[in-house]
Amino acid sequence: MKKLTGSFRYTQWDPWLIVAQIISLQCLLYFSLGLILAILGYIAGDTRTLDHIFEYHEIQVRDLNGKMVILSFVLNALVGAVALWWIVEKTKQCLDFSCTWHFIHLIICWCYNSEFPTTFSWWALNIACATLMCVCGEFVCLRTELQAIPLSLGPKSDL
Repeated sequence: MKKLTGSFRYTQWDPWLIVAQIISLQCLLYFSLGLILAILGYIAGDTRTLDHIFEYHEIQVRDLNGKMVILSFVLNALVGAVALWWIVEKTKQCLDFSCTWHFIHLIICWCYNSEFPTTFSWWALNIACATLMCVCGEFVCLRTELQAIPLSLGPKSDL
């Protein structure tokens, strides 16, 4: 049943749509993170593994490889903002989906490492990336939502 809210759109609670959006976002962002890591690894002449995505000890600023992992996550947050605009399309839901992606990433990292992430650098990077993804996603979604809606379909008449 569709319900008319205070906005100009009809909204409907659709759990299948939300689950599909979450899965789409997860797949797209892990693909883009892997691609960004592969490109930066090729440039630096380093091989990349799943450890660079899920091993929280890889996130450090002591050497070039750690800095490249950090740069990959930041660039992926920007890709995530565009993905929010493309998949979610609603400003109000950007925080929800950004936090959901990072929460699922936390669970996967926890399972991959068999221990809870405890390094400050992992937490700082993920909080910064979640914030960047959310704010930039809200910005691009809001720009789309605030575009002028044409009210007339016929030729303009001067009165």
